[in-house]
Amino acid sequence: MSNLARCHSACVRGIAGLPTEVEVSQRKGTYRFEIVGLPDAAGREARDRVRSAIVTSGYEFPSGLVIVNLAPAATPKAGAGHDLPIALTILAAKGVLPRSALVRALTFGELSLDGRVRPVRASFLLASATAGRGLREVLAPAGNAAEAALATDLPVIAVPTLVDAVLHLCGVRRLEPTVP
Repeated sequence: MSNLARCHSACVRGIAGLPTEVEVSQRKGTYRFEIVGLPDAAGREARDRVRSAIVTSGYEFPSGLVIVNLAPAATPKAGAGHDLPIALTILAAKGVLPRSALVRALTFGELSLDGRVRPVRASFLLASATAGRGLREVLAPAGNAAEAALATDLPVIAVPTLVDAVLHLCGVRRLEPTVP
C-alpha cells in the first residue's frame, strides 16, 4: 500500500522565490526516511527535526518507508524552510489532514524539535512564489507573517506550531490572516 501527498512550497534562488512542490510517498516495509531533490545539509537534517516535531506534537510518525521529494529536483534547496511542508505532507499522506487542504496553500517554515514553527530567511521571496499557482492562502511562521503578507495578495496565516497548522488546514481552528 502506498500513500502519496503533495504540498506547495518555495525556495530562493538568487533574488527570486521559486515554486517548489513537496511530494511524500509512504509504504509499508522496513523503516527508512529519505529526502531527495537537492537539499543542502540543513534540508537533509530535516529528517530529524520533522520526525521529532511530528511525534512531540502528538502524531504518529509512519513506521515504513517515507520518501520526500523536493521538486523540481534540478533546483538546489537551501535552508530549513521545507520542514513545515514536509511534516504537513507526511501527515496528509497518513490521513491526519485532508490532502485537498494542502492543494490550496503555500507553506514554509523551520520546525523545532517540539513542533514550534521558526522563522526562515527571505520570507518575502518565498511568499512571492504564489503567483499563477491557483493558491488561496500562505502558511508562514509567525515571525515571518507580516513580511510575507507584503509579497502577496493572498491571506497569510501565521502558524506558531505544527499543531496549529494542522488544525487550521483541517478547519477545526481557523487562524486569522496577518495584516501587512
